[in-house]
Amino acid sequence: MNTKGYVHSVETFGALDGPGIRYVVFLQGCPLRCQYCHNPDTWECKKGKEMYSKDVVSDILKYKNYIKTGGVTVSGGEPLLQSDFVAEILSLCHDNGIHTCIDTSGIIPLEVCKNAVSEADLILMDIKHIDSEKCKGITGQGNENALAMIEYCQSHNKDIWIRYVLVPGLTDDEDAIERMADYLSQFSVVKRVELLPFHKMGEFKWEQLRLEYMLKNTLEPTNDSINRTMEIFAKHNLV
Repeated sequence: MNTKGYVHSVETFGALDGPGIRYVVFLQGCPLRCQYCHNPDTWECKKGKEMYSKDVVSDILKYKNYIKTGGVTVSGGEPLLQSDFVAEILSLCHDNGIHTCIDTSGIIPLEVCKNAVSEADLILMDIKHIDSEKCKGITGQGNENALAMIEYCQSHNKDIWIRYVLVPGLTDDEDAIERMADYLSQFSVVKRVELLPFHKMGEFKWEQLRLEYMLKNTLEPTNDSINRTMEIFAKHNLV
């Protein structure tokens, strides 16, 4: 097969999206509307560049020597919105001996995206909030699908790195963070938690798209808040 998908952009020398130096494919389209999103330009599904999976991998292979100790990460947007496209890219990468990773919110139901999840060597997952109702308030949807994906990965021995965005007033409640850390510590496949302090570097994109940026007056988290959060995760052996 040679599946067509919509690509937002690529990064050929990424160091923040999985282990080692990675080629990162950012796909177009996302069903969430996270208040702190720094890439709202990825939301609309068909506004990206149309590409075929074999053409994506053909470009990846140009950089194989640079990413040989890292690999390929498919990100977004929400990449699992295009699960067939992702599954084929990852399968072709495996044919060429390249480590693969999906960076996902876990929002897409497993019955829709299991083919892509199964192809990945590693899942990077954003947990928006451990409380589903608060997650819905932050993103527009609950967290049930994300938690189900963690359980699926546990049953299939597929490693996960969790990412957590620390936003003052939204995701910095220490009781909720403690509950999340306690929950995640049950899963042997959860290898680490990466803390991502909130920033406003994407605010200009909201302005360009004439979208209301609700966090205009929100400050970045303090060092004390970051350190306390890291201490909670460390206590549960998650960092």
